[in-house]
Amino acid sequence: MADEVVLLDFWPSLFGMRLRIALAEKGIEYEYKEEDLSNKSPLLLQMNPVHKKIPVLIHNGKPVSESLIALQYIDEVWNDKAPLLPSDSYLRAQARFWADFVDKKIFENRKKLRTTKGEEYDAAKEDFLDCIGVLEGELGDKPFFGGETLGFVDVALVPLYSWFLVYEKAGNFSVEAEHPKFIAWAKRCMEKESVSKSLPEQEKVYDFFMLTRKKRGIE
Repeated sequence: MADEVVLLDFWPSLFGMRLRIALAEKGIEYEYKEEDLSNKSPLLLQMNPVHKKIPVLIHNGKPVSESLIALQYIDEVWNDKAPLLPSDSYLRAQARFWADFVDKKIFENRKKLRTTKGEEYDAAKEDFLDCIGVLEGELGDKPFFGGETLGFVDVALVPLYSWFLVYEKAGNFSVEAEHPKFIAWAKRCMEKESVSKSLPEQEKVYDFFMLTRKKRGIE
């Protein structure tokens, strides 16, 4: 019996992009169901009754929520192709550590770049760029965080690239000017079809962001 895989998602979601990349890397066919987050579907509320958020991976009728958990699930279930986590226990732990860093320091901080102004924004921008610098240090001279191939941390982090235009235009700064090695890494990731076809164009994300602000009456 073939696996039945469904992904409940919303196209600009950084977290949903992770699962799209992983499924593409593994060559897993799945049904994509776009959610209207202002009018969540009964299926989403049923499959993720605790947080009521996307993305939700549904595998043979069983839901897996929270993107990093779902990412690990994908890697464990379909482990015969394109492994994302290393086989070495210590390196696996390190990959999980840096993915957690991405969530707690990068993804949480980037919210402030969209919602704050003045001194608070300046502090958030500095912290954001500092964290990018820390990740550059961890990347070192490797082509990917996973080494020679795309790995767990790469998949967890690269969706951020699709939102860079939003942050840069809001704060009149350039990530590439500050951290060229990081942008070079992102562009290497984008050379992979699994990434380029899973991430929306930066301009599309920026237009979505501006339209959302307009609808909310934010100038």
